[in-house]
Amino acid sequence: MAWKTISGRDYLYELRDRAGNGRSLGVRSEETEALHASYREHKETLKRRREGAAAQLQQNGRLWRALRLPMMASEPAPILREADRRRMLGSQLLVVGTNAVLAYALEAGGGIAGLADETRDFDMAWVAREPVESDRPVADLLKAVDPTFTMNTERNFQARNSKAYEVELLAAPSVMASLPRRDMPRPIPLPEQEWLLWGRFVESFLVARDGSAVRMVVPDPRWFALHKLWLSRQGKRDTLKRGKDARQGEILLAVARDALPLHPLDAEWEAQIPEELRPDWDAWKAKGL
Repeated sequence: MAWKTISGRDYLYELRDRAGNGRSLGVRSEETEALHASYREHKETLKRRREGAAAQLQQNGRLWRALRLPMMASEPAPILREADRRRMLGSQLLVVGTNAVLAYALEAGGGIAGLADETRDFDMAWVAREPVESDRPVADLLKAVDPTFTMNTERNFQARNSKAYEVELLAAPSVMASLPRRDMPRPIPLPEQEWLLWGRFVESFLVARDGSAVRMVVPDPRWFALHKLWLSRQGKRDTLKRGKDARQGEILLAVARDALPLHPLDAEWEAQIPEELRPDWDAWKAKGL
C-alpha cells in the first residue's frame, strides 16, 4: 500500500506491481490512516519472520551437508521453488525420472545404496485432470526462472536454456486435454505414464547443492518401480538406460517393502497390478530380493 497525491488530495492505493498499478482504497482519513498503519505493521512482522526463517534454512543447509544427506542438483531447485510458489506441485506437475529417487531415500530414512539420484536433465510429468487457468503454465514457470528457456524444435517435449540445461515434460494420454495448446514444451502422450498417476504420491523437502531448500512431489514408489522395470524390457530404450532402469526398479521395490509402510506391497496393492506389469512383478518376487 502507498499514498498517491491526485489533484492535491492524498489517496491510499493497494498496488499490484512495481509500476504503481493498483486500486484506490479511498482519500486520506482516520480510516485509511489506520488501514495503512495496520499494513505497515503486518509487513514488518512478515519481514522479520522471513529473515528468521532464512537464517534457520541456512543453518539447516549446512547441517544437511555435514550429515551427508541426499542432496539435489542446484539446477532444478529454482524450478521446483517457482512451481511450489505457483501451487503446481502435485496438482499439475510431478517430479519423475532419477531425481525422484531423492524423495524415496528421505521417505525411507536415508540414502539408497547403488542408485544414482542425479542426472544432467530434469524430468517432470503433467498430471492435472482439469483445465487450468493459465494458457502457458509450464512455459511461464520456466521463463520466470530463466527467460532463456525455449522449446527444442527437434524434440518438442523438451525445453532448453542458454546453458544447455534440459527440462523434459511427459504426460499420460488421460491428462493431455488439460494441458493448454499454447504451452511449451509439448509432451508426447505415453500410455505408460498412466501408471505414475496411481497410488499415493510422496511429498519431500530437501536441500540442493547450493544450500537452498526444495520441496518436491513424486509418484507412488511402487508404481514408479514397476514402471522402471517395464522400461528396462523395452527394445526401443537406450541400452545404458535400460540397465539403470532395472536397478532402480528392483531396489525401489525392496525399499518399499522394507522401509515405506505407507506404500505396502500387500495383496490389496498386488491385485491392482495390470497385465503389462505382471511379468515384472513376478520376476522380482522370484528373485527373492
